[in-house]
Amino acid sequence: MVGITPGIVVVFLVIILALLLFATEPVPVDVTAIGIMVTLMLIQPASAALVSVGILAEPIVLFESYPGDALSGFANTATLTVLAMFILSEGIQRTGVIQMLGAKISTFTGNSELKQLGATVGLVGPISGFINNTAAVAILLPMVTDLAERGGTSPSKLLLPLSYASMFGGMLTIIGTSTNILASDVYSRITGEAGFSMFEFTALGAVVMVVGMVYLLTVGRTLTPMRIEPRRDLTEEFEMADYLTEVVVRADSPLIGQQVQKALVETEFDVDLLQLIRGETVFLEPLGPKEIQAGDVFTVRTDRNTLVNLIDVEGLDLMPITVTEDDLEIADKGQNLVEVVVAPGSSLVGESLASAGFRQRYDATVLAVRRGGELIRRRMDNLPLRVGDTLLVQATVESVERLDLNRDFIVAQEIERHDYRDGKIPVALGIVAGVVGLAALDILPIVVAALLGALLMVVTRCLRPTELYDAVQWDVIFLLAGVIPLGIAMENSGAAELLASMVVMTGDFLPLLAVLGVFYLVTALLTNVISNNASVVLMIPVAIEAATTLGARPFSFVVAVMFAASTAFMTPVGYQTNLFVYGPGGYKFTDYIRVGGPLQLVFAVVTTLGVAYFFPLV
Repeated sequence: MVGITPGIVVVFLVIILALLLFATEPVPVDVTAIGIMVTLMLIQPASAALVSVGILAEPIVLFESYPGDALSGFANTATLTVLAMFILSEGIQRTGVIQMLGAKISTFTGNSELKQLGATVGLVGPISGFINNTAAVAILLPMVTDLAERGGTSPSKLLLPLSYASMFGGMLTIIGTSTNILASDVYSRITGEAGFSMFEFTALGAVVMVVGMVYLLTVGRTLTPMRIEPRRDLTEEFEMADYLTEVVVRADSPLIGQQVQKALVETEFDVDLLQLIRGETVFLEPLGPKEIQAGDVFTVRTDRNTLVNLIDVEGLDLMPITVTEDDLEIADKGQNLVEVVVAPGSSLVGESLASAGFRQRYDATVLAVRRGGELIRRRMDNLPLRVGDTLLVQATVESVERLDLNRDFIVAQEIERHDYRDGKIPVALGIVAGVVGLAALDILPIVVAALLGALLMVVTRCLRPTELYDAVQWDVIFLLAGVIPLGIAMENSGAAELLASMVVMTGDFLPLLAVLGVFYLVTALLTNVISNNASVVLMIPVAIEAATTLGARPFSFVVAVMFAASTAFMTPVGYQTNLFVYGPGGYKFTDYIRVGGPLQLVFAVVTTLGVAYFFPLV
């Protein structure tokens, strides 16, 4: 076994700290990754200083080229390929082709839950093999919720399978997910061999996807809970009956003549004004400058105790009416009551509605917040927002369209959009097909083909130059750039070799296939609590060392680790797509274990056997 050196100890301490931060997320994972990179960069000069005062016998060398290796993540082919794939995915999304495809599907699924489920997983799986699977779920989520609504099905029965199926599809090609691209790069760097080709593991990916789909349509369908009743009315779904009401201004009210902003908005009361009804006219925003008149009717969001105080103090009468979704959606102003999901990387994460100035900034009012299965309908202004929180938003159609275009949110319902570049559909699809073809035929390296495709998206006007930066999920890019140096440090310090030697000892009493299974299970468990990309960086160097020592084929072990890293089925935090559906599906944390646990075990067996069949271990 490799001796334990100061370098190994330090790297293990960094890994333990990284795991804790990734799992608990006191700061976003991309910030943690950059923090890891900076920490590793400081260790080398710090150790040299300790040598000069006699505390260490020799300096700790984590990077052969310093600081170049530590910063190499920013210029890494994996990072640049992922960046280009985000742009390609955005170009496809802007054409509206996937939304159109989804609309056609609803014409034959009807009110059959099984058909809706089959269409959902059958669509997102193959699509996720060619555009980033995170983007695929963000695009299809509104279509699936509308599919459920039109068919009288609970969205809970469709959204978790949507997330899982996107992970299956991501295993079809190297560009399906950033995990595959990163795994290829790490494998190539360590072994000196060529990275994975476009369809290197497609046969295995297809088998895994089919098995996963069969599970979701049978056992998974039974296990997936119905947390939300089939949608009839959003106000009912969010249980707003006790929080939405109408009040009328009495003739003796002290509010008469005052501006709405000063009289009712800028008060200590926990109340939101949604509409002003004056005679036959309904006013939405802006309500603030209007002067209050006798007989004005206000639609308000507040709780019962606040309402009692408001009526007593301000001279208002309660209207004997239950406010519904139809009351909040004005026909001549279009759709204006929607669910909005806080997206990963959103600038609102950690902010509250008040600190972000949500109402003023987005010209929209939040009526309730759903966090998994929990509904929050009062004192929301100072609630720190989290990724996956679902906001029930009331706004004009123009405001909803702006929210839909904003990268901070995913609007969880189909809305009328008139800016799809449907004339560019053949061009955008042709560019993606060209990227795949050039890489598959080895005419160009994947990174070159992807960057060329990204450039062509702009040249052909599928994307405008100003849309390039918004297309990239920068938190993923910084995460990749930050964790790549950790893998380099593990190799150079001997930490990967030490871990591998410990795993190799299991080879004394386990067959080689079982050792492969151990790697799969460890990676799968790890990826459920930390980033899938971090799992790949940590586990692939160990897998290669262990395979080499056992006389096995390193490529086979790397494929097992790579597939396991894309199977974060058991927690909502394990993969971004799980967070996308967490709020809209009303799921509980335990639902992911209930549905994803058996699926994880099925995949452990199928993938391990599949790797051994398609990529012999020796």
